[in-house]
Amino acid sequence: MRVIGASWLSRLGRLVICANVALLPLAAQAAEEDPWEGFNRAIFSFNDTVDTYGLKPLAQGYQAVTPQFLEDGVHNVFANIGDVGNLANNLLQGKFHNAGVDSGRLIFNTTFGVLGFFDVAKQMGLSRNDEDFGQTLGAWGLGSGPYLVLPLMGPSTVRDAGARIPDSYLTPYPHMEHVPTRNVVRGVNIVDARANLLSAERMVSGDKYIFIRNAYLQNREFRVQDGQVEDDF
Repeated sequence: MRVIGASWLSRLGRLVICANVALLPLAAQAAEEDPWEGFNRAIFSFNDTVDTYGLKPLAQGYQAVTPQFLEDGVHNVFANIGDVGNLANNLLQGKFHNAGVDSGRLIFNTTFGVLGFFDVAKQMGLSRNDEDFGQTLGAWGLGSGPYLVLPLMGPSTVRDAGARIPDSYLTPYPHMEHVPTRNVVRGVNIVDARANLLSAERMVSGDKYIFIRNAYLQNREFRVQDGQVEDDF
C-alpha cells in the first residue's frame, strides 16, 4: 500500500463492489495468471496481519473522532493531489478531453475549493478520472504479467509494480524535504484511505485472497480497456 499503499487502499472499495456485481467469472484465468500463488499468499497474510493489528484500528479511531465534514475534506485534498497523476497519464494516453477535465478540476478545486478541501469541480460536472502509469503501459500494449502481492503495498502485477516508480514522482512526497512533515502527510493519507474502506470491506466473502486477487485483475483489465472488456474475460 505505499506503506500500506494509499493508492491501492483508495481503490479496494470499488474492487469489492465490482467483484460482487460481476460475479467474478475469473477463477480459471486468474489461476493461470497467478503462478506465484504460494509466495503471494505468504505476503498477503503478512499484509493482512499488519492491517488487522495496526492500520485498521488506527482507521477506526480516526473515523470515530473525526467529524464527517472534516473526513470528507481531507479525502478531497488527497484526491485533488491525485488529479496531477490523472492529468499526466491521460496526456500520455492521448486522452485529451479527459486531460482537460483533470486540468479544470485541479484549477477549480485548488483555488475555489481551498486546495481541494471542497470538490467544487464535481458540482460543475467535472467528474474525477482514475489513471496511473500501469494503465498507460497497458494502453500502449504492454501485458500485465503475473499477479504479484507486494509487501505492505498490496495487490499488483509485474507491470503495475514497476509503474509505481514513475507514478511516485507525481505525488508530493519525493519533493518534500522536511521529513517530519512528509511522514505526517503520508500517514494521514494512508489512514484516511483505509478509513474509507471500513464499510466496503464487509462485502468481502469466501477466500479473502482469491476474492481480492480476482477483483484486482478484473478491475485493472476494465480500467486499462476503458470499460471495453471482452465478454469471456
